[in-house]
Amino acid sequence: MASVRSAAQIDVVCGMNLMGVEKTPSQDYQGQKYYFCGDFCLDRFVKNPDKYFGLPLIKFIGLKKSFQLGKVETKVLRGINLNIWAGDFVAIVGASGSGKSTCLNMIGLLDRPTSGSYELEGENVANLNDIKRANLRAHTFGFVFQQYNLIPWFTALENVTLPLTFANQKIDEAGIKKSFEDIGLGERMHHRPLEMSGGEQQRVALLRSLANDPKIILGDEPTGNLDSVTGDKILQMLIKLNKEQGKTLIVVTHDADIAEKADQIVVLKDGLIIPDHHSQKKIYTD
Repeated sequence: MASVRSAAQIDVVCGMNLMGVEKTPSQDYQGQKYYFCGDFCLDRFVKNPDKYFGLPLIKFIGLKKSFQLGKVETKVLRGINLNIWAGDFVAIVGASGSGKSTCLNMIGLLDRPTSGSYELEGENVANLNDIKRANLRAHTFGFVFQQYNLIPWFTALENVTLPLTFANQKIDEAGIKKSFEDIGLGERMHHRPLEMSGGEQQRVALLRSLANDPKIILGDEPTGNLDSVTGDKILQMLIKLNKEQGKTLIVVTHDADIAEKADQIVVLKDGLIIPDHHSQKKIYTD
């Protein structure tokens, strides 16, 4: 049923603040009414309501980010409220300039918010010092970028083990060799990036993102520079990690086909998450 409210309500699934959203679906559960930004979040709640009374893995509350260039202030994120649940595959979509990559950078502690709260497993990490942020990045996140970002004078093996070196973790050479063999790069371990194809470089980047056994894998258009066949192989590798190993997978994408495979779709417009984001995805993907 649709409901009209004047008071603020929070979608317990996606975390969106529904103040000002006049009509939203609702559901009675254990004597209380809950409101949702759209039918997709409502459906997720109905299938497993108890999940959404736990602690989100990631929680943004009123998160804002502005950039100052001289006297000009550019507001990129304008007050985001967002829940991301452990083990989910989340696609972040939106038009160019909507704030997608900035949002991902915030999640991965690559940038600091101007204001607002970012809770990671219940701890507000928005204002941690640089050392603590670097430590969290090294042990919690794996990053896969569109541009691969491999160090050109390092071999594939050296690129993959670099996160372990930064984190002062032991390097399991036999295990890493097997991981190269598992994705068809056993003979390419000692090649440098310029000696490899784009698909091979992205597979190396994927192995690097997994070297520290992260809870969360972040991808910024990870298949954007690849042909459709190679891109699909990379995507299937990521989804397999999500489904079989329980890695939380968060991907920024313009690809509607990728978004369609996600458990949750977040649509950004002008630095805000829009209501009923799942049904709006086709408007903001190619």
